[in-house]
Amino acid sequence: MGSRIHSVDAMRIVAVALVVVIHTNPFEGVGASGNAVNFLLETTARVAVPFFFLASGYFFARKTLDRDPLAYFRSRARSLAELYAFGIALTLPVFLAGTALEAAAAGESVTRSVGGRLVESASPVDLLYYGTSVSEILWFIPALAVGLGLVAGFAALGRSDLVLPVAFALHAVGLLGPEYAGLVDLPVDVRDGLFFGFFYVSVGHAIAARGWRGGSGRSGTLLAATVGFGILHVVERYAVGYALGGASVATGVYAPSFTVGTAAFAVSLFLYLLSRPGLGASTHLPAWGSYAVGVYVAHPPVLAILDRIGDQALVGGTPLAETLGWHLAYAPATFLVALGVYLAAHRLGVIEIGGSHLPRLPRRLRRSPP
Repeated sequence: MGSRIHSVDAMRIVAVALVVVIHTNPFEGVGASGNAVNFLLETTARVAVPFFFLASGYFFARKTLDRDPLAYFRSRARSLAELYAFGIALTLPVFLAGTALEAAAAGESVTRSVGGRLVESASPVDLLYYGTSVSEILWFIPALAVGLGLVAGFAALGRSDLVLPVAFALHAVGLLGPEYAGLVDLPVDVRDGLFFGFFYVSVGHAIAARGWRGGSGRSGTLLAATVGFGILHVVERYAVGYALGGASVATGVYAPSFTVGTAAFAVSLFLYLLSRPGLGASTHLPAWGSYAVGVYVAHPPVLAILDRIGDQALVGGTPLAETLGWHLAYAPATFLVALGVYLAAHRLGVIEIGGSHLPRLPRRLRRSPP
């Protein structure tokens, strides 16, 4: 498969930190200036999820050059299912506890409220396809499985040439929907594997299939393109979210999941990283990249707990979540606690970093009988 691409491995941990920024909105509500800073951070961070899809498609293509794509997909699907199960095992108990606390505080039946939440969590479509039945944040895992499955299916049929055109058409339809342009009233959520994940996975797959192996010698041009498209991405989202609608950053933060400019920004960044495979090799970032999936699946319950603390704890009569210190510490704390949870799960033997993520009893509770 060739030498390691340190730049992509390093970007994994950076990208998951950006995902945490998206979900914490660290400066939203701190006046117009805070909203403006949060808008810039959130807009820049939107490159993170496409990056993960692009990287997955790229390495899927490279690893199936001399093997059956469907067989390799089954292996990847199994790994994703284990990771998804780990995420649910971490998140569901915390969310159910939150539901119970809210029901008790409102004088409602705790049993009925928790039971209702469990029923919602078992919704087949939301659980298995959209990945949102337990937590909206976990949507990425089923979406990646769908994207890889579609790419593998086309490859197995010998029609890999159709992957990118079909994926592009579906993504264009998604852009016409309410998430962005609002020109088409689609009856489905387009932030999914079909309209979103498939496109970026197919682009990553196409980049590898066309022989792009990194170290192209065009890193300067690609860096300029990344910066340029990044600026256009900000301008586009500002125009759509504020200027064209007569709105202001003082009223809130415009934060759609994706726009037209997201693709150009993400793809140019990914190509730049491929052109500089040694970038980050002298740091710990490439090694930390293996923790990215763990931070991703562990941070939803951490967010839920920190949100409750921030809303209920008081500092001089003011909710902690409204203090400047909270806005500064919220995102880093979420990232670090989620990382700690992941490392603790590995140390306890609940999962294995680099191996199976199917949760099991801690190692000490799995002693063999005498």
